[in-house]
Amino acid sequence: MTPPGRRRGGPRAIVGVFLGYAILVFFALVFLYPFVIQAASSFKTEADAAAHPLSPVPDPFTTAAFAKIFDSTAFPVWIGNSILVTLLITAGRVFLDSLAGYALARLSFRGRGAVTAMIVAVMAVPGVVLLIPKFLVLNQLGIYNTYAALVLPLLVDAAGVFIMRQFFLSVPPSLEEAARMDGAGVFRTYWSVILPMARPALITLTILSFQASWNEFPHTVVAVQSPQLFTLPRGIANLVSGSLGAGTQYPLKLGAALLATIPVAIIFVIFQRYFVRGAAEGGSKE
Repeated sequence: MTPPGRRRGGPRAIVGVFLGYAILVFFALVFLYPFVIQAASSFKTEADAAAHPLSPVPDPFTTAAFAKIFDSTAFPVWIGNSILVTLLITAGRVFLDSLAGYALARLSFRGRGAVTAMIVAVMAVPGVVLLIPKFLVLNQLGIYNTYAALVLPLLVDAAGVFIMRQFFLSVPPSLEEAARMDGAGVFRTYWSVILPMARPALITLTILSFQASWNEFPHTVVAVQSPQLFTLPRGIANLVSGSLGAGTQYPLKLGAALLATIPVAIIFVIFQRYFVRGAAEGGSKE
């Protein structure tokens, strides 16, 4: 017989479950508390934020920081640039990464293994190492300090190509053979037969691409110099550096950061189930 202490639902099991949930709640609070402070500080006065920086309750509650964000900064310009750049980069990555992933997964050509190995190797290279080469290339091409400099270098990423390749490898080849028997070419097979099946992977790639391009900061440092081309991360970094003069400006800075967080949070909440499903399916691929 099973000892009483080890029975399902016994005292030890209940204690274990309680401790497990307690640990999870503790780490959840540790992770979430900085975001709570960020949101609360956005509605504080300058004096309250400086005197009580870790208080989650604004005293008094005010929206003056948000009014100042739109009146005293170029926030509307930054958010407009971010929307334009993010949409172009996300659309380009979803199309080009899926196209490259399909080619590496299904097309036979000389050097395919070497190309795949180089893509995996690029994923291991820290992005900061490529900043100076990016600047030199953009300068030589004559597109430095333009919208093209913000978009073109980020249209394809190695991680996206790898994700799509792994998904396409799991698609049964019989589907492509049936499409070829019906007279479909390579691109028609990819576009009309295989791509609709890749919806979970495409949504995962869309979320990752949107988040990465929306929050991209290092590339903007070497790509543009004009304040009229600043995106949200570059503009907020300008605020953090003290561009408005004296004072900590905590409510202003944290309010701008809070506004910049909202679009990514909305996208993730809307497509969360597809993201989790795509990640689970990607993780089960060989």
